[in-house]
Amino acid sequence: MTRVTLRDVAAQAEVSVRTVSNVVNDFPHVAPATRHRVQAAISELGYRPNIAARQLRQGQRLTISLVLPEIDSPYFAEIAAHFVRAAEQRDWTVHIEQTDGELARERAMLNGTHGPGADGIVFSPWSLAANEIQRGPSAPPVVMLGERPGTGLIDRVAVDSVAAARQATAHLLAGGRTRIAAIGLQPHLSNETGRLRTQGYREALVAAGLTPDPALEMPVERLHRPDGARAMRHLLDHGTDIDGVFCFTDQLALGAMHALAAAGRSVPDDVAVIGFDDIEAGRYSVPTLSTVAPDKPRLVELVLDCLADRLADHTLPARERCVPHRLEVRQSSHP
Repeated sequence: MTRVTLRDVAAQAEVSVRTVSNVVNDFPHVAPATRHRVQAAISELGYRPNIAARQLRQGQRLTISLVLPEIDSPYFAEIAAHFVRAAEQRDWTVHIEQTDGELARERAMLNGTHGPGADGIVFSPWSLAANEIQRGPSAPPVVMLGERPGTGLIDRVAVDSVAAARQATAHLLAGGRTRIAAIGLQPHLSNETGRLRTQGYREALVAAGLTPDPALEMPVERLHRPDGARAMRHLLDHGTDIDGVFCFTDQLALGAMHALAAAGRSVPDDVAVIGFDDIEAGRYSVPTLSTVAPDKPRLVELVLDCLADRLADHTLPARERCVPHRLEVRQSSHP
């Protein structure tokens, strides 16, 4: 179902778009018969004014919901801080919501049944399938944050995880590492991040003439330090031969380095380690952590630009925007 527009109402009532706008905004200088005809068309077609677009045009303060799986994750905490600062520059208000990646809570947040409504939603789901991420004609616009199975119906902003993972793995290969583990696969979630980073990791191995080894690909329940430590202990306890590891988040990498140190394995002499996210803790770990660093301020600006465009004109085609990243080489993977 497409959203009814002012133009649709004008055609139904046989008046101009400006006249419909005058009626919707309750301007006094409209003939009673014309006003009645426009109101009848509005009722018949089910037209609902785009209040958010009107507020945006008039410079009024908008409210957006930033829906994240984990607020206590260092990466998402940094993203939230950037959102608050960038929204303030636009005179917008940000409400931050946490889902813990639970399906029921993600559905509630997306459907607006969790509390007061917002003019727009920035959403990073972990469990919702692509076919559930739909928007009704009168629902607030949504911009997806991060990788999702694309429906082609909703704006999405993300890092190119395939390219970034390929670059991180190629860096380890360039340092002479040939038995490189990957920690961070999450086949139990609809989240695409793990699948795409696995793809980039495998592509780098194949490009170097190596065959990906399933024994080196470690799934995790979550993306925290204990999960990285458990995955690394599993590799070590099973005598798996490794000389490098690409972790899908910095938290996983920090946990993996902790397990390596506890086992008496030196980083990077015995095992080179690289993470993803460039969280602050990695800059102060011992050794300091090499990582893929997304441009977080740019990510936030792209998301807010998409949301502003969508609020101003809901008929725009859906867009996918890619965020720049760079490789930060530090002590943990120094050749």
